[in-house]
Amino acid sequence: MSDPVYKICDGDAWDEARAGGRYAGSADDLRDGFIHFSTRAQLAGTAAKHFAGQDNLLVVAVDAAALGEALYWEVSRGGDLFPHLYGPLEMSAVLSVDPLPLGPDGAHLFEEEARE
Repeated sequence: MSDPVYKICDGDAWDEARAGGRYAGSADDLRDGFIHFSTRAQLAGTAAKHFAGQDNLLVVAVDAAALGEALYWEVSRGGDLFPHLYGPLEMSAVLSVDPLPLGPDGAHLFEEEARE
């Protein structure tokens, strides 16, 4: 298995996707024509830039290898390569789903920070 890629997702949208067996993407994903993912190192920056102050979010870890040739690595923010999925996310590729809570300062707390 390769390193996972991560999707920050609204909890209600994820519940709907799970019930349907696949995630087609957020409104931004649908507009752009692909599902935006991040690496582990890119997650905090993605949360701060695109999800600041939002609650009811989840971090979905996905097996990048299971996405096959539909996953492309493309230059985005700051010249970094970001994973983009051209097609729906099948639930069979999902490794885990974890809450992404807000801390007292309004910034998101990732798994390791939430445990401290």
